[in-house]
Amino acid sequence: MATASDWLSAARPRTLPAAVAPVLAGSGVAAALREFLWWKALLALVVSLALQVAVNYANDYSDGIRGTDADRVGPMRLVGSGRAAPAVVKRAAFLAFAVAAIAGIALAATSGWWLLIPGAASVLAAWFYTGGPRPYGYLGLGEIFVFVFFGLLAVNGTTYVQAGRISFGSVALSVGIGLLACALLMANNLRDIPTDTVAGKRTLAVLAGDRLGRILYALMVTGAAVAVTVVGFRRPWVLIALLVVPLMLTQIRRVLRGARGPELIGVLGATGRIEFLYAALAAAGFVITGAVG
Repeated sequence: MATASDWLSAARPRTLPAAVAPVLAGSGVAAALREFLWWKALLALVVSLALQVAVNYANDYSDGIRGTDADRVGPMRLVGSGRAAPAVVKRAAFLAFAVAAIAGIALAATSGWWLLIPGAASVLAAWFYTGGPRPYGYLGLGEIFVFVFFGLLAVNGTTYVQAGRISFGSVALSVGIGLLACALLMANNLRDIPTDTVAGKRTLAVLAGDRLGRILYALMVTGAAVAVTVVGFRRPWVLIALLVVPLMLTQIRRVLRGARGPELIGVLGATGRIEFLYAALAAAGFVITGAVG
């Protein structure tokens, strides 16, 4: 029987910054627009975190029943390891989806019922990432899901539910956050190229190959730095987010120099921390802009 520690590990804590970062960034933009609402920010955070946990459990279930996790280097999987029955993990994923849905409905009720449409799309995209008869995560499209839902939609949605509008800052910053979320996924999938290839899971890393996949990781991280620089032309205080550039360069060097297996787990965790710091510093820059503007 799986322990509490096993369930926590299967929730993939290293990926949770990808859920917190867009809410931080979007709330920072709302603060600069002088429309920050803490309770809506909190609801948005619940939606984002619940979706992240849900997709992690859903992946555990779907990959486990397909046999993709039979031989893993990364964190323990509940179904693949036999620690938990597939049906139990599936119920845990649905429970997390339900939490996200409840918080999302509360936001829609106070911000616009049309928000139920992207909310429902987020849940469906999370499930069919590795679930269903033709999971798009097995077709090299996972990064598109991450970029759209944990970048563009999450950042701009967080700003919108508080301010009633989005802005140039939220759009540009959503690109940076989305690219870092993609880099997080790429680091994970670079590690799994050997086992995913055998299992028939065609991630972008598998399709691109090891060398090009590493270059794509570097371009994603670099693109995030460019995105916040673009924001800085209009709101100079946001440039404090560039304090994470040395950390970015460290991980880019590790990946380009051939980090493999367990070392890429370290890259995964570091990339998550970079995304969180990037979002937190950018948000702080927006808050300062709103205070002195």
